[in-house]
Amino acid sequence: MNTPTPAFFNPTTIGTLYRVPYQTRAAEAQIYTKAHNIPPAHTDQARICLLAIDVQNTFCLPDFELFVGGRSGKGALEDTQRLCEFIYRNLAVISEIVPTLDTHTASQIFHAVFWVNEAGEHPQPMTTISFEDVEQGKWQVNPAVAKLLATQAQGAAAMGEEAMGNNASVEAFAKHYAKQLSERGKYPLTIWPYHSMLGGVGHALVPAFEEACFFHNLARSSQTRFEMKGDNPLTENYSVLSPEVLSDAANQPIAQKNNRLIQHLLSFDAVIIAGQAKSHCVAWTVSDLLNEIQAVDPALAQKIYLLEDCTSPVVVPGVVDFTEQAAESYRKFAKAGMNIVQSVDSPRNWPGFPLKKQ
Repeated sequence: MNTPTPAFFNPTTIGTLYRVPYQTRAAEAQIYTKAHNIPPAHTDQARICLLAIDVQNTFCLPDFELFVGGRSGKGALEDTQRLCEFIYRNLAVISEIVPTLDTHTASQIFHAVFWVNEAGEHPQPMTTISFEDVEQGKWQVNPAVAKLLATQAQGAAAMGEEAMGNNASVEAFAKHYAKQLSERGKYPLTIWPYHSMLGGVGHALVPAFEEACFFHNLARSSQTRFEMKGDNPLTENYSVLSPEVLSDAANQPIAQKNNRLIQHLLSFDAVIIAGQAKSHCVAWTVSDLLNEIQAVDPALAQKIYLLEDCTSPVVVPGVVDFTEQAAESYRKFAKAGMNIVQSVDSPRNWPGFPLKKQ
């Protein structure tokens, strides 16, 4: 059943920062639940998950570091508004919301401070670093960062924890990393602007979306399940399900797949996916999920629904445009059996959606 958008929701605030008034929203959720006879999520016969990827200030607000504007220049703003409206309209349908949070610190392999050239200069944002660039010494690991990571690894080993990088030097690992990306058909290593910094306001969910998650949490007695990704200094982590590179040149692990979340997602009757960016974190997450599905039962792809009007590709005018790469990924997903849908359409009109079991 469709539920009305709460009176407090104001589309004009989508692009602004504000404090969510939790106590007020909690009281409103209690009244709303009774008024619209919304059952608790644990009674759902068909369990529906909304996986919302990186709906964070750093990607979704125009004044922040990596605003995903798409070709229109308004992409993530409009996507987030549609996503919030979708949540409110389908409050009684969505059993659980799983927001992912891209989570970074400064000294990571995709940030400028990690690399220097012969003159000691750091690469500019949006620089791509190829295996040949590393092999030929055009870009080298910053010695200060190499020392920092080596010290951290030694400290972790002394405490019996897994040491990132193990016995391989950071310099050797960097060359291995760039080579792995090339050989596995991944995007080349991109130096991103500092973004989604842990502890910073850019890391937080967009307030309007956080508010929708909180309201859903209270209205449906369903705990929002937050998933962090991207804090490993030695690998990019576009996908919430797996980092770009899992092992070093000696085949020793430096990271691992998020098997817990993979199994959780596959336990639902349907998974709806939205967020940013369509060309990167969304595409890579869906690709990893498809790989897991095909290893179990390819028919399970039919229970994945991609909200195409709630996601946009990375476009930096005059620099990079990943629109076609994103579109090609979605064509691949559709060919594998996943459903490309629009948030403005009722899920009851989506092919095979298990509403009849509600």
